[in-house]
Amino acid sequence: MRSTAPGLSLGPEVKAALAKGMEGPSPWPHVEVGGELGRAAREWLHTNGAGAYASSTVAGMHTRRYHGMLVAALDPPRGRHVLLSHVDVGLDLAEPGARRRPRWELGKHQFPGVDPEATPFYLARFDQDPLPRWTYEVAGGVLEMQLGLVRRENAVVLRYEWRGEQAARLTLRPLLAVRHMHGLLRENGGMSNRVEMRVDSGPDGATYHEVRVQPNRSLPRLCFRYQGTFVGSPDWWRRFEYLAEQERGLDFHEDLWTPGHVDMPVEPGVPAYLVVAAGSLPEGAPEALLEAASAAILAEDPGPSVSLAERKLSIAAASFRCDGCASPGVVAGYPWFEVWGRHALIALPGLYLVPGKVEGAMRVLRALIGEMQGGLVPNRLPDAGGASEYHSADTTLWLFEAARHMICVLGDGHPFVLGELFPALQAAFEAVLRGTRHDVRLTADGLFAAGREGEALTWMDARVQGAAVTPRVGCPVELSALWAKGAETLARLSRAAGDEALAARAERAAKRAREAFRARFWCEETSYPYDVISESPEGPGSFRDPVVRPNALIALAIDPDCFTEEQASALLDRVRLTLVTPAGVRSLAPGEPRYAARYVGDAEARDAACHQGTVWPWLLSFYVRAALRSSSLGEHVLPLLRRLVASAAGNELALGYVAELCDAEPPHLPRGCVAHACSVAELLRAMAWDLPREDGTEPR
Repeated sequence: MRSTAPGLSLGPEVKAALAKGMEGPSPWPHVEVGGELGRAAREWLHTNGAGAYASSTVAGMHTRRYHGMLVAALDPPRGRHVLLSHVDVGLDLAEPGARRRPRWELGKHQFPGVDPEATPFYLARFDQDPLPRWTYEVAGGVLEMQLGLVRRENAVVLRYEWRGEQAARLTLRPLLAVRHMHGLLRENGGMSNRVEMRVDSGPDGATYHEVRVQPNRSLPRLCFRYQGTFVGSPDWWRRFEYLAEQERGLDFHEDLWTPGHVDMPVEPGVPAYLVVAAGSLPEGAPEALLEAASAAILAEDPGPSVSLAERKLSIAAASFRCDGCASPGVVAGYPWFEVWGRHALIALPGLYLVPGKVEGAMRVLRALIGEMQGGLVPNRLPDAGGASEYHSADTTLWLFEAARHMICVLGDGHPFVLGELFPALQAAFEAVLRGTRHDVRLTADGLFAAGREGEALTWMDARVQGAAVTPRVGCPVELSALWAKGAETLARLSRAAGDEALAARAERAAKRAREAFRARFWCEETSYPYDVISESPEGPGSFRDPVVRPNALIALAIDPDCFTEEQASALLDRVRLTLVTPAGVRSLAPGEPRYAARYVGDAEARDAACHQGTVWPWLLSFYVRAALRSSSLGEHVLPLLRRLVASAAGNELALGYVAELCDAEPPHLPRGCVAHACSVAELLRAMAWDLPREDGTEPR
């Protein structure tokens, strides 16, 4: 780090937001609702460690097609289907002889022309500590409902505990969607009404009733276990409205099907359970299943010895890890992102290496290496199955970067490093040298080039009407830096493997790339690197794009040897003054002609704005690493970086998680995918791995 320390120069929005502080008393989400529907609009997320999840608003009023109480991963962590959408709860008191008993309907839904605030709302509070828990208050007492997904199984346990002076009765009505998470269900005549019923002794020795239904014959049956009476009354509930989908310009109506309802008597202080599973019911007593789910999440909390923000990120990171599946992978984000190679490789240090889960990291890398074709790593493994997709130029380069971190943890001579990583990197290296699909190739002077007109092969891959919004065809700045650093990593491994010839070739490739980078990427007019340049510096078709984007920041964080000390300092000054915000790093500098301040509108409008200014939290980690080496702020940069990372980590869309992106201008509202693997992982990495702690100790 440079020793000079001029005055801290930040925009007023950054100063104001950082002055507020982001800390709170607990890493576990809590919302005081008090019967006010407006306080219950935040989203929550709960996962099972194998791709399945449950999610909705705190009110339980779905706003997305992706919301549900059991979104099962039928090909873990892929094949996700919304099976159980809701379980509506009715509550009445057991008053013997009473002609009319008080009854409360606890569910909330949005229907056409109906104001949900016009009907009573009984939710007093919501807690996720660590399992989601709702506390409803009615005139006769309090009902507490807890939800827990069975670890690595497509099953959910719902626990109901009534606290009142007299017994009560619950009416539980499951509402089923039974469709892929990207779809919507419409009333149709193809649903099977057949119901199988049985009575059995449960794992805890109690007598349980079971109901089995398979309304969609192409999907597994759904099994229900409960203590009570099932009343069969198959029917459709119509025209649920999902307002977040409407805001996104998408179809937002759905019909849901129910096989009937369960009448369940409840005694004060005695818990009752409803277990719902795909295929077959899980083994184990309901309470034990909940305790196991709770223990798995609690184990992710590093405890009060670290900051509250780090604790939250550590807990959130577990939701994306699915390395215990038959096909290990990383869910790129909830609720709609799939298993993507680029996201898995970028997020791998934060998700796995920071918490010391090295075996899981090896399983994820092994699975991606197993999917390589022609030296390329797949960028998308479709949720609905089918062939892997190789529609990116940078995913394979991120494999080199992930491998570099694995080597630092495992050492050069580890069997996984030499036996699996080294051959994969060698195959990727040779593929680039000879050229491969999407015109991935090297230029005459050794820079990394990719793409044809109209393609979007980097992380800036948004499209409108099939055309790339930010195509970046040619030599993108961050890809040449990734290539240079990757070749250096391969040279190191080649020496460890005893292949001096390959080591020499890789060293030459790194040297040529860095020399060409220094010669061609720096723009004197902007004191900032060009974002993309043409393969040839001169002649027909040559170009240099001087637009200020954060990709040069990625390049500096990955391979500082591509820059002089003065260039690195100037680059960071420009980033700090124009791109850095309290929520992350802008994707385009204000003042550029295509700058978009808000990520709003229909799908086409959002995609058009996606990389034209929107703030990306995960990029802040690259700013941290680059600034620690080269910032002109000297020692004054440390408190700034700590506060920026904590601020970005606290800008939540879903409780306890960091979203995919944010608006470019204050208040930087979070948008997009509500829980993003790279956002969580990179902020956790910066906080726990890169930044020295405030007490002077080294990061973990």
